[in-house]
Amino acid sequence: MLQFFGIVSGLLPLIAGFPYIKDILKKKTKPHRSAFLIWTVLGTIAFLTQAANGATWSLLLTAADTLVTLAIFLFAIKYGTGGYSKRDIGALLLAGIGLIIWYFTKQPMTALLITIGVDAIGAVLTIIKTYEDPQSETFSSWLLASLGGLFAALAVGELSFALLVYPLYIFIANGAVDVVILIRKQKIAK
Repeated sequence: MLQFFGIVSGLLPLIAGFPYIKDILKKKTKPHRSAFLIWTVLGTIAFLTQAANGATWSLLLTAADTLVTLAIFLFAIKYGTGGYSKRDIGALLLAGIGLIIWYFTKQPMTALLITIGVDAIGAVLTIIKTYEDPQSETFSSWLLASLGGLFAALAVGELSFALLVYPLYIFIANGAVDVVILIRKQKIAK
């Protein structure tokens, strides 16, 4: 059963990427450049850290999510938004400081927690952008990515903070974007 959850957790981010990229090309979705840059770098770090902590099937989420994120970042360079404001530059500097701290920790658990903290910087950038323009995001993609985190947590198979914290963070952070989309679209419709 853990293998099934792991496979599903890896497939969902891949599937989520298709409507997102399709909407980017239709100029409906405008990914935040800084957020996707942060997430591409951090996805790589999270994968390596989880592997060092002994993750197995739950690694599929991280690998798939990182590949999709890289593709979206590459599209964001041309079709995205953000990356040049003081808030974006500050977020990138903060993320860079987090990465420097991560590098010097040499501790997998500390590195994972720093990774999650820096990832949250990208999530906040996206949530702010989505709050300002809820039409600029693809609801189904964030939902599928969130469910990918949930299935990755189910794939862990034991109550291990080190192995559960990242998939559960993915579940919550991606779900938060969808919550903002729903709330803001309803408010704007009124």
